[in-house]
Amino acid sequence: MPRYKLILEYLGTNFSGWQKQKNTYSIQETLEIAAYRLLQEKINLVVAGRTDSGVHAERQVAHFDLKKKFCCRKIQLGINFHLMRIKFGKDISVKKVSKVSANFNARFSAKKKLYQYLIYNSIYRSPLLYDKTWWVRQKLDCKKMLDASHYLLGSHNFSSFRSKGCQSFSPLKTLENVNVSKSKNIVKLSFLAKSFLYNQVRIMVGTLKDVGTGLISVEDMKKIINKKNRKYAGATAPSKGLILKRVSY
Repeated sequence: MPRYKLILEYLGTNFSGWQKQKNTYSIQETLEIAAYRLLQEKINLVVAGRTDSGVHAERQVAHFDLKKKFCCRKIQLGINFHLMRIKFGKDISVKKVSKVSANFNARFSAKKKLYQYLIYNSIYRSPLLYDKTWWVRQKLDCKKMLDASHYLLGSHNFSSFRSKGCQSFSPLKTLENVNVSKSKNIVKLSFLAKSFLYNQVRIMVGTLKDVGTGLISVEDMKKIINKKNRKYAGATAPSKGLILKRVSY
C-alpha cells in the first residue's frame, strides 16, 4: 500500500483539536472527510503531534496509506478543493504531498518539534491579533524572561509543567533550545524538543510571563523545576497563542 506524507497548515480556533471526537469539529475528521470525497476510500491520518483545542500549526505533518496509487499533486489540490466545501475546512490547507516509504511514520519518525508562542504585550487590545496571541497588558521584561528560560534547557523532570491528565509514561523531557524575543508589541517564545508533556509549553509560557511581570524572580524558575509539582508553576497560557512551527525528521 502506498504511503503519503502531508504538510499541513491550520488555524485551530474553530476546532476541538486534532483528534476526532464525538459531537464536535476536529482537524483530523475534517481532513479525512475531504480526502474521502476525493479518493473514495476511507483513510486514517497519523499525525506527528496531536495539537489541542485552539492550537495552530504552520507545518504539521501527517501520513496515510492508500490501496491504490494516486498523483501527489492531485491529492493536494483535491483535498484543498473539498476542504473549502466543509464547515471550517477553509481553516485548513494541505501545503505539500509526497510519497514516502512504508517505514516512514509521521509520529514515531519525528526527531524534533518546534513550537512558538506569541504574546501581544500592550495596554490596548488588538482585534486582528486576538485569535493568534495572548493579550498581556502588564509590561513584560523580556531580558528576565530569557534569563529564566535558560533554567529550562537540558533534561529535567518537568512535573511542574505537566497538566493533569497527561498520558506520558515519564515526566523526563529534554528541551534542546529556547528563545525569547520582542519586536514592537509581539513577544515570541520558541521551544525545541523531541517531545513535550501535555500542556508543557503553555505552562512554561505562563510561568515565564510571571517572571516578565515581576510576580516571580528569575531564580524562582530553578526552584519551580526542582519542586516537581504543578501548583508551583504559573497558569496555563491560552491555547490561541501556540503554533506548531515545524517537525523535523
